[in-house]
Amino acid sequence: MKILIYILLIVAFNSLSAKNIRWAADAEGNAPYIFQDPNTPNHLLGFEVDFMDELSNELKLNPIFVQNQWDGLIPGLYRGDYDIAVNGLEITEDRKLSVSFSIPYYITSEQIVTLSSNPDYKSLLDLRGKKVGALKNSLAERILLSEPEINTYTYEGEVNAFEDLKNKRIEAVLVDAPIALYYASWNPDMKLTGEPVGKVLYGVALRLNDINLLNDINNAIYRMISNGKLREIMDRWNLWNPQMAEYCNDFRKTEQQPDKFNYYIQSQIRDIGLEERLVRYLTFMPMIARAALMTVQISVFSMILAIFLGLIVIIIRLYAPAPLSILAKIYVEFIRGTPLLIQLFFIFYALPSIGIMLSPFLAAVLGLGLNYAAYEAENYRAGFNSVPRGQMEAALALGMNRKQSLRFVILPQAFRIVLPPVTNDFISLLKDSSLVSVITLVELTKLYNQLSATYFDYIGTGILISMVYLILGLPFVRISRYLEKKLLSAKDKN
Repeated sequence: MKILIYILLIVAFNSLSAKNIRWAADAEGNAPYIFQDPNTPNHLLGFEVDFMDELSNELKLNPIFVQNQWDGLIPGLYRGDYDIAVNGLEITEDRKLSVSFSIPYYITSEQIVTLSSNPDYKSLLDLRGKKVGALKNSLAERILLSEPEINTYTYEGEVNAFEDLKNKRIEAVLVDAPIALYYASWNPDMKLTGEPVGKVLYGVALRLNDINLLNDINNAIYRMISNGKLREIMDRWNLWNPQMAEYCNDFRKTEQQPDKFNYYIQSQIRDIGLEERLVRYLTFMPMIARAALMTVQISVFSMILAIFLGLIVIIIRLYAPAPLSILAKIYVEFIRGTPLLIQLFFIFYALPSIGIMLSPFLAAVLGLGLNYAAYEAENYRAGFNSVPRGQMEAALALGMNRKQSLRFVILPQAFRIVLPPVTNDFISLLKDSSLVSVITLVELTKLYNQLSATYFDYIGTGILISMVYLILGLPFVRISRYLEKKLLSAKDKN
């Protein structure tokens, strides 16, 4: 018995003393880097997932994945949301000014992809005068922009670029070779054309002052190269190439079967029937439920903040002394005149530089709440102005003070008038909550992007998510109509 207790204490101590390493990436259909398992959607796959598992093993740390928008990975580092970013981040001179990079864990090149019916584009020179797509903020985009005669189109994800290519909105796509291999090489409608373009080096991104962690990661990658673990990962994903062979000084013939590459390709080329598709949609339900709960929580708390703050703003604007009234007016005009997305970025990424660090959820609620408070204030202004001025004068004549007059006479009448537009604003806020995915939160729209990019099923998944949004909004519409009827009936009785 004592031995058993001793063993349990050792296990408990080890679990408590185990250290974690938080790593960030964007799992939005990003094969072969990190993506959702086509057969088990709540399970993440990818060569960078395997790389991080092995790297963490070398470091004797426990890996914890953090979802973040791709173009927000570096700002998220300096917020302290995670320790490192590993998501096909190319080592470039300008990025080195912002973050430290490990030694490369993968080396590749850019690849031109076009439709099978299009002519072969042998080099960038052949793309002059053509419409060519690339991932936003990627090396491919920079290469294209360096050629003024190429019409460059940028996308949030490579999948969107391939969809536009398929629909003939653009004539070619320039992407990292792994992306071309996984999204186009097996597709009979597309072809890889031309010689490799440039040289792409992927590194682990860290904060500039994390020198010790950088040294540890570099040593771990060296060990993975020397013990063959890095090559084994790349072989299984069919990513070993001449650049990697030269970098690792490993020119052996590949013996490891590319089982993970084959698994992914089979999932893409296999035709599925209606019954299997419906079963797949059922497997989405737990993830949709979590994303829907996140959407509702953000929307409800944001709307509560917007309603009360908007009321305070309009009361100050209409009844406070001139200086405060002017400030309230400036607030409304400034918030309505600037994009919500910029406001979210400012709250989440800029405020930490002055010591204000908010969680993603709190930042989302505050951003949406502050934004919609300006619109609610204007709704209230319309409601207050619709109440005859004589009502306030009559209340004051009856002995009420200004505060009592507002509370018992003006507000109830104004509330009945503004209820329909406030309800409409809540429905709008419910949909605008999709913007919070840029600050690491996974809500319904982000989940839709992840699922549709994994399965290339934009219609079925889109209908499913749209129905969820509709279902979420209907109860609040019902509640609004019920309150309207109650208020109207109370008015008729009076």
